[in-house]
Amino acid sequence: MNTIITAEGGFSGDDLPYVVRLAIPNKGRISVPIFELMDKSGLHLLDAGERRLISRTPDPHIEVLFARPIDIPEYVATGAADMGITGHDMVAERGADVDELLDLQFGQATLVLAVQESSPVQSVQDLKDAKVATEFPGIAQSYFARQEIPVQIVQVSGACEATPYLGIADAIIDLSSSGDTLRSNRLRVISEVMKTSTVVIANHDARVTKSDKIEEIVLALESVIRARGQCYLMMNVRRACLTDVQRVLPGLSGPTVMQVAASEDLVAVHAVVSEDRVYRLINLLKRAGARDILVMSIERMIR
Repeated sequence: MNTIITAEGGFSGDDLPYVVRLAIPNKGRISVPIFELMDKSGLHLLDAGERRLISRTPDPHIEVLFARPIDIPEYVATGAADMGITGHDMVAERGADVDELLDLQFGQATLVLAVQESSPVQSVQDLKDAKVATEFPGIAQSYFARQEIPVQIVQVSGACEATPYLGIADAIIDLSSSGDTLRSNRLRVISEVMKTSTVVIANHDARVTKSDKIEEIVLALESVIRARGQCYLMMNVRRACLTDVQRVLPGLSGPTVMQVAASEDLVAVHAVVSEDRVYRLINLLKRAGARDILVMSIERMIR
């Protein structure tokens, strides 16, 4: 099958015989960064503002399904969606049999076991036969089963931090990003249950039957992730100063050096560097003989 993508973004020749359905959260703490990631990767949503369950993208062979984050792993596992973006904690909670293809490196949090500051409980072993409130009953059951500690799981749908004060539970298992919410509710952590972040998942069969398009989507998303925290430096350097500039200039694969069409003996030097090094690096480059220095942001980076 030969498929040609035209400059206008359409398809010519033999069109793909399928559509890849990508499920993303309709709301929640990771929905906004996912929307931003989709935009930067070129997969912006054409009619998301109409509150549809399914939105088109610029690629006629990719559509987006909006769903609850907790439902996405099941949709992907059963084939209702070919791919999904959700939290690793959601995949674990549903016990979904899916392939995790890419860690998007945002939405990081830790699922923790916590008790009131005044509680006599000091370790997991002290919770034998206790009540534990959580929005993650599947993960909680597995965790205590591994510890061989019998507990009663109390499933809640929100305000988990309040349950110890209401007498509903002796402890909680809940997500924590900075620990501020736990501290403000006078709770202390006694154990980490698991770490989580936002991941791209795929259906086993779809990875075989729709592999080309799925790999294309992963590459687009990954290129945005790779570009984060990086910037592009361009500068002119007298050839006599080139060695000194190269000595102070880091880069992913070393700087690129090109001849400049000018009366002076100049070369153009380009490099990708970490944003957190730019402030000090520019001063070092000036001292080494660089001039006409430009700093540019990078939207996507593909290796």
